[in-house]
Amino acid sequence: MPIKSIMRKKDGSLLSVVVVSFKNAPVLELCIDSIIKESKNLLEKAKMSLEVLVVDSEKTEKTRDVAKKFVLRGDPVRYFPFDYNTGFSKSVNKGISESRGDFLLILNYDIILTEGALFKMVEIVKKDKKIGILGPRLLNFDGSPQSSAFHFYTPSVIIYRRTPLGRTAWGKKKLNDFIIQMDGKKDKPVSINGWLMGSALMLRKDNLDKVGAMDERYFMYFEDVDWCRRFKEKGYKIVYFPGASLFHYHGKQSATKHLWEALLNKMTLVHIESAVKYFWKFRKKR
Repeated sequence: MPIKSIMRKKDGSLLSVVVVSFKNAPVLELCIDSIIKESKNLLEKAKMSLEVLVVDSEKTEKTRDVAKKFVLRGDPVRYFPFDYNTGFSKSVNKGISESRGDFLLILNYDIILTEGALFKMVEIVKKDKKIGILGPRLLNFDGSPQSSAFHFYTPSVIIYRRTPLGRTAWGKKKLNDFIIQMDGKKDKPVSINGWLMGSALMLRKDNLDKVGAMDERYFMYFEDVDWCRRFKEKGYKIVYFPGASLFHYHGKQSATKHLWEALLNKMTLVHIESAVKYFWKFRKKR
C-alpha cells in the first residue's frame, strides 16, 4: 500500500511513534506516559524529538479521553479514531500516513518503554541504513523474556499451534524450532532470517518507501510476518536487538486448549484465515 505524501522532517531529528489502541484506556495511558517520559532522554542524547500518533482501531470515549489528556497537557500527541474495528494493519498504515518523522516506531498499546530504550533503538537504526525492521527484547512484567523472533511460517507450524498436536512430543519440538533461540545473545543486534513480532518495530521512513506499508488484506495476524518477508526480499536486514527491553502485556486472544475451542474461537479463525492469505500470496516463492 502506498503512503500518501506529507511534509516530513528532512534532518532525521523527529521520531514518529505510532501507537495502535484497542479498548483498553488504562493500559493505553501507561503506554503513552512511558513514551513521553522517554522523550526527554531521546532529545538529550540523540538530539531527536518525537511525536505520538494514537490510532484508535475502534474508538471509545475512555480511550479518546486518555489521548485528550495528553494533548491538553501540551504533549506531542495526535489522535486518529476509527468508528469500527478496522484491524491492526489498517491502523498502522493510518498512523504511518499521518507521521512526519524520518524514523518510525510501531507500538501496540500494551507496550511500556523502559529507560533508555528509545535512544538505544534509534542509535542502531541510524547507524545502519540496511536495517529494514528492528525489534527490541520483549519482557513479561515479571521480567522474564518473551519469544518475539521467529522463523518464517510453514503450514505444519500452524497445525501444531492451533490443534492438540502441538502438545505431542513431535509437536513441541516443531514449535520450539519455530522460535529463533537467543540464548547467549547479550546486548548486540542480531540479524535474523525470519520475522519479528509486530508489537514493537522500528524502521526508517526512506526504507519503508521502497518496500511499502503493511498489507491490509490481513485484518489481524501475519501482517508482521508479511512485512518482514517483503523487507528481506528487498535486501534489508531484520534485526533483533536485545540491548533495548520493553515490557509487553501479551494476551494471546487466539490461544486454545482443545480442538473444539479452536473451532469456536473467533481469533483462532482469524489467525487461520490470515495464514491462508499469507501462504497463497507467497506460494510461488517457497
